[in-house]
Amino acid sequence: MEKTLVIIKPDGVQRNLIGEIICRLERSGLKLVGMKLVQADDKMVEKHYTIDPSWLKTVGVKAIESYKEKGLEPPNNDPVAVGKDVLKRLKNFMTAGPVVAMVWEGNAAVSLVRKICGSTEPFSAAIGTIRGDLSPIETYQMADLANRAIRNLVHASGTVAEAEKEIVIWFKKDEIWDYNLARDTILYDANWRV
Repeated sequence: MEKTLVIIKPDGVQRNLIGEIICRLERSGLKLVGMKLVQADDKMVEKHYTIDPSWLKTVGVKAIESYKEKGLEPPNNDPVAVGKDVLKRLKNFMTAGPVVAMVWEGNAAVSLVRKICGSTEPFSAAIGTIRGDLSPIETYQMADLANRAIRNLVHASGTVAEAEKEIVIWFKKDEIWDYNLARDTILYDANWRV
């Protein structure tokens, strides 16, 4: 069983989408094993986003490429500088209000949650995903023009290794529950019979 971190960001909390987002994840067959309302600070947000030492450069390269793919001029061509700007905006955004941090468990939890959430740019996200349905007008360009982070409702771990590192930033070991649901037998027990 994989575990993954999902954070409902301040925009999702303020738009009263907590229940809608949880419902979509629950219906997929995943099990909620940890959840809390948190007011993050700058240090926590920076620790979360810079777990991977190459994150600043990687996010900068992706942002620059995204601009060029759309035929737009990036605000800066230095990936590290762009990454630092993204981190500054994320700190401002993620500390603007409370967030809901959650740990979800299940088969292929990381990739399943990423599919349910959709593309990180809501405008590019498929209809039927959290971002594509609940925030479809939001673009990177809008965020950049307003000098703010993209308002994409949720964070979802990108890999199993990333999830393992992120979960310990947001949760103590005793805040993650190990329990059974009746439906677990239906989903995972090879010998289940009616």
